Amino acid sequence: MSYQCPLCHQLLLPDASGWRCENRHQFDRAKEGYVNLLPVQHKRSKQPGDSAEMMQARREFLDAGHYHPLQQKVCDMIARVLPEGPVRVLDIGCGEGYYTHAVALRLAAQGEADIHGLDVSRVAVRIGAKRYRDVSFCVASSHRLPFAEGTFDAVLRIYAPCKAQELARVVKEQGYVLTVTPGPRHLIQFKALIYQDVRLHDDTPEQMEGFELVEQHSLNYPMRLNSEESAALLQMTPLAWRARPEVWGVLATTPEFECETDFTLRLWQRNSHSAVV
Repeated sequence: MSYQCPLCHQLLLPDASGWRCENRHQFDRAKEGYVNLLPVQHKRSKQPGDSAEMMQARREFLDAGHYHPLQQKVCDMIARVLPEGPVRVLDIGCGEGYYTHAVALRLAAQGEADIHGLDVSRVAVRIGAKRYRDVSFCVASSHRLPFAEGTFDAVLRIYAPCKAQELARVVKEQGYVLTVTPGPRHLIQFKALIYQDVRLHDDTPEQMEGFELVEQHSLNYPMRLNSEESAALLQMTPLAWRARPEVWGVLATTPEFECETDFTLRLWQRNSHSAVV
């Protein structure tokens, strides 16, 4: 499958070293196999996305299996609604590919599957591309998806931002978007360490113009984390920005930290009459 040039939106065709459009915009293929489609003018910072230290902590936490129930729930939902290949799926905000690779394995067992992972973090994409050869990775903005109209049978959006208009553009008619967001009590024990007034997450469904909400599921279970795992999990969340030094100290000296997971999974289907803008 070809990409779309992020500068002029023309088709990118493969050449010896990477990808090139008819306007001679060139994007090199990294030695790990991914392509960087995030031009300098589209970056909000010098190195957008998670740092190498954050990605290492995230990878160790996920490899320990704490989010394995969520991973399998995502696989179950997407495999159930998609036909037995060939299918094409995109994971937006894929990070190092923990969910992307699992979906690739599950769908490959059903038939031909072309799986793509996209993230703004070059560090994350490099790690994923080195580890998971069954996924095509690219560095790109979720607000400017480098794909043509109607490319994907399904898109995964696990905590990642993306406008509904852009999703409607790249998803086929009757295709799906699977979103994962925090449920009301997600990691409430971490919030209790940081805030005096602890509030539940707002679980009101977002408005996804061009899509119909066809399923909604809750997934929640307790976790018991050692000090390194609890610190790694906090580092993975937006709560880390508000955590005072004493909060990190509590986690460092707590050998077993108990907390709740609470995820909301929503399956959206693109309306056949929705316009692609």
